[in-house]
Amino acid sequence: MAENMQKIKLLKLYELLRKETDIDHPISRVELCRRLNEMGISSNVRTLSKDIDVMQNNGFEIMSFLKDKEKFYYVPEHELTIPEIKILIDAVQAASFVTDKKTAEIVEKVAALGGSHQAELLKENMVCFNTRKHTNESILYTVDGIEDAIIRKKKIAFNYFHLNEKAERVYVTTGTGDKKRYYVEPVALIFNEDNYYLMAYSSRHPEKTASYRIDRIDHLEVVEESVLSDEALAQINGVAEFTEQAFKMYGGEAEDVVLQFDRKLVEPVFDKFGEDTPMMTVNDSTCAATVHVQISPTFFGWLAQFGNKMHIISWLRCSQSLTAANSMSP
Repeated sequence: MAENMQKIKLLKLYELLRKETDIDHPISRVELCRRLNEMGISSNVRTLSKDIDVMQNNGFEIMSFLKDKEKFYYVPEHELTIPEIKILIDAVQAASFVTDKKTAEIVEKVAALGGSHQAELLKENMVCFNTRKHTNESILYTVDGIEDAIIRKKKIAFNYFHLNEKAERVYVTTGTGDKKRYYVEPVALIFNEDNYYLMAYSSRHPEKTASYRIDRIDHLEVVEESVLSDEALAQINGVAEFTEQAFKMYGGEAEDVVLQFDRKLVEPVFDKFGEDTPMMTVNDSTCAATVHVQISPTFFGWLAQFGNKMHIISWLRCSQSLTAANSMSP
């Protein structure tokens, strides 16, 4: 056993340095030897210095300095910086589709990427700001299955449900009352406004791409004997456009809509449609923009929140110039 531990000495040494040190938390040569010996790995100051020299000469960034005749070591940077890790933690907490249990597990793992010292600080400073977490614990397995199917270009099958007023699952059924089994070709996984969606193609509806909320999918399986069609593969290039058009994945007819709105709403329009949205001034207090959206209740719900400060001038099947908006008054 001791012989085997010596064979992985350098791995254990670097793992210890990476996880437990940074520029503010160096570790002394004596302490490193003690920790290694506790693991059953024979070590002393002389051999330790040689081991670290070997790692440094082979590209491992391990910094050192002398203090009171004692040598200290640390790894200067981790794979992710602390601000990057903080952003990832906040994103996991904000995502409604990740359950409370999975959120805690993922946050623990992500925080550990910053090393043990920073991990504790990150967890202490967390603010839990999403109280609308979903309860479907199998969502990660669903995501894993879909991603596997996309990579291997396979079709998938699943059941789909909605929630009733008692938060109970109500499955989509066939005419005979059995649970409907969906067979689709997965194109992409899309995160949109707190939820995760499957974008899929079906030969039954070749004129449009369907979308399904991941947390509403149940009993997913990869259809091993299948292969994605050329039509489905062609949809991959349209993922970005599909995401922009479909607010929260509620489908509808795609239209070019001319919006006229108060100048104070310029930023909300850019936030929703992107900062490359063509926009022009109508008068001192009003702007107009043409946006490509899917006409649906969700679109009108978004529009309604602005009251009489935003309204539709027209919607068109084909793209037209904004110049017509110049003569329009608010």
